[in-house]
Amino acid sequence: MTGDPHQISALTGARILTPVGWEDDSALMIRGDQIVAVLPNGKIPDGADVTVLDGGVLSAGFVDLQVNGGGGVMFNDAPELEQLQVIAAAHARIGATSILPTLITDAPNFVIRAIDAVIEAVALGVPGIIGLHLEGPHLAVSRKGAHDASLIRPMSDVDLEVLCTAATRLPVLKVTLACEAVTPLQIRCLSDAGVLVSLGHTDASHADCMAAVAAGARCVTHLFNAQSQLGNREPGVVGAALDLGGLSAGLIADGVHVHPATMRAALEAKTGPGQVFLVSDSMATGGSEIDRFTLNGRGIRRDGNRLTLADGTLAGAHLELATAVGVLVEHCGVPLDTALDMASTRPADLLGRSDLGRLQPGARADVLHLSDGLELQRVWQGGQAV
Repeated sequence: MTGDPHQISALTGARILTPVGWEDDSALMIRGDQIVAVLPNGKIPDGADVTVLDGGVLSAGFVDLQVNGGGGVMFNDAPELEQLQVIAAAHARIGATSILPTLITDAPNFVIRAIDAVIEAVALGVPGIIGLHLEGPHLAVSRKGAHDASLIRPMSDVDLEVLCTAATRLPVLKVTLACEAVTPLQIRCLSDAGVLVSLGHTDASHADCMAAVAAGARCVTHLFNAQSQLGNREPGVVGAALDLGGLSAGLIADGVHVHPATMRAALEAKTGPGQVFLVSDSMATGGSEIDRFTLNGRGIRRDGNRLTLADGTLAGAHLELATAVGVLVEHCGVPLDTALDMASTRPADLLGRSDLGRLQPGARADVLHLSDGLELQRVWQGGQAV
């Protein structure tokens, strides 16, 4: 495609996934950074810059709400603009054209630096940065996972003010917190300020989760991982996530964090309107060839697609969302259109971003070409080839 913002470009030769279903023998029409139409091949206008693809499918760019690092760096390493540029570029190359860079539990000054860095990135129009996810530090030590217990702490009035103010300056602020570390009133204040409150790293009961939802929580972070499990007498966070329609839930579908049979059961059980969506929980290895890095001074190693601390604790994921889509299709029996929606439309809908995660007129021209085997072939971000 050309770089002329007035030139109409057409992508054809692949099945196109639109919000109303698959379109065959059709072309995705793009002008500048926007999708303008999906037309039958016979109606491509004269003068259009036509790219003919060799089969496969066209999907909306992935929207990843949990990206801790990529391109060989962690956001926690140095929460600055330069890190964000590296991370966003790395994830665009592997299909996540919109991301929430995620700061894992850290000191208060790192939280401030992360907020300021994302505000700067958004102001400068860094491609792919659509907001910020703060995963901690207001978590339960009992469910810390790879988070540094020495940095976990209850939410103070100062913390609450910082987050509420940040929400007014960021297009999206997602905060993962534990019911043990906050009060329902604090959740209400965060929600009223526009924060997307997500429950995670918590031993909360079903009743605790109900109270959090009543106060404004709308999400659960990495379903099944670092949270109280579904039991016969106590449904826990997992049971609440599946039972309460007001909650959506991110899922790390790498076959490591959650067994395919468990994923399949959860998808069947989920009560709407909240939905299960895909996240990568990507660390520094995302979009890179490195096999080790550090988080808060602790070494993390990659063995295949598994990332662990020295004691064997899972520490994020080495996962591309195209791979997660493949796991759902091949091992969980999820239809391809649903699996692709879980990586694009559903997370965009949770953020209220109707311009992302779908191939329809007026949406941003973030487009993926995947082979029939779901291998990523090409990426366009804002209409430009990545």
